[in-house]
Amino acid sequence: MTISRRNLIKWGTGASLVAASGAWGPLMAGTSELIMTTIPSTGEQVPSVGIGTVDFRGKVGSRDYQRFSEVFKAFHDGGGRLIDTSPNYGNSEVIMGNLMKDAGLREKTFVATKVDREDRAAGVSRMEESFLQLGGDQIDLMQVHNLRGTDVQLETMKAWKAEGRLRYIGITTHTSRQYEEFEKSMRAHQLDFIQVNYSLSDREAEKRILPLALDQGLAVLVNRPFNDGRMFSAVVDRPLPDWAADIDCQSWGQIFLKYVMSHPAATIPIPGTTKPHHAADNVGAMKGRLPDPELRREMESLMDFLNA
Repeated sequence: MTISRRNLIKWGTGASLVAASGAWGPLMAGTSELIMTTIPSTGEQVPSVGIGTVDFRGKVGSRDYQRFSEVFKAFHDGGGRLIDTSPNYGNSEVIMGNLMKDAGLREKTFVATKVDREDRAAGVSRMEESFLQLGGDQIDLMQVHNLRGTDVQLETMKAWKAEGRLRYIGITTHTSRQYEEFEKSMRAHQLDFIQVNYSLSDREAEKRILPLALDQGLAVLVNRPFNDGRMFSAVVDRPLPDWAADIDCQSWGQIFLKYVMSHPAATIPIPGTTKPHHAADNVGAMKGRLPDPELRREMESLMDFLNA
């Protein structure tokens, strides 16, 4: 039996519904509102689902490149604007730079990338190369990748932010093994963003990292929101729960993303995909309602049962 519809709205200060207009440009036909996330340090709003590009690799103009172009188009047409890349992801920056140029969307894309060098000069060289590959004279978000060279690289990043070359700065991790060091870095530096692994089936970040981000007013990019795909294995062949309709979800992927988005911190999941229909489904999570705390607990109980 279907449960009665609830008034399911975003709790906390991270997200809101806004009309599809303004700096981020028009959405695909038939849409009028997206769930947006507010970056606490400035109040700027960005669409609440981004895309990871770790697998965007290969030769520009190849068959794979054409598929990446279709993915990027589906992502952008659905309202997506934030892309996360890294010079560590093969030639992902080259691919993304060319995709944005080909589509004429460099200025309408929120570009996040990373630096991963211990040495100051090597870090500067790495970041300068990112500017060349991605195009433009400003990068929206530069992140220290997996805490490599945190203190040294943040000095340069803070200076470049003051000069206007970087809009935001942050640090990343993808493993709970780094959480102790990560928390120390969060406390030691004035940041705009963090990036951390978090999902319905991997909630370790909820204990200390996400509460600290909320307390410090940091936006949070969330990697591995599907726990490297393992969550889909847990629900394979299972129909959507009755309550999926109450939060306007049409797929398990959207359920998983809305769980992340509904955390009270300013969370932005960045699922990676190289399939256009997956990209379209992911950005579809930015429509409709989000789970309230009660439903979040139901979702956690379900996932714990499936993983038992």
